[in-house]
Amino acid sequence: MASIKNLKKDINYTLGDIIGYVSEKMHANADKKKAEAIIDETIEAFDVLIGKINAKGIENKKAHLKEVNAELETKATALIEKANKL
Repeated sequence: MASIKNLKKDINYTLGDIIGYVSEKMHANADKKKAEAIIDETIEAFDVLIGKINAKGIENKKAHLKEVNAELETKATALIEKANKL
């Protein structure tokens, strides 16, 4: 498992890229309300994932971080699919 620092960077870069992609689509005559909803959902996902990384009292930290990484992949894939439908 990568370090916590690298996992936080992965979350930041991945979700930041999704926000950038949706913003570009929004300026290219996409439905602005749907685009804003995707951006809001992305920000919410960021907050949740960072909160899970910073959680205290986790017994098996390595397994917990693997779950967070898997959740990042799942959420990012779902958000990209929504963005592509704009």
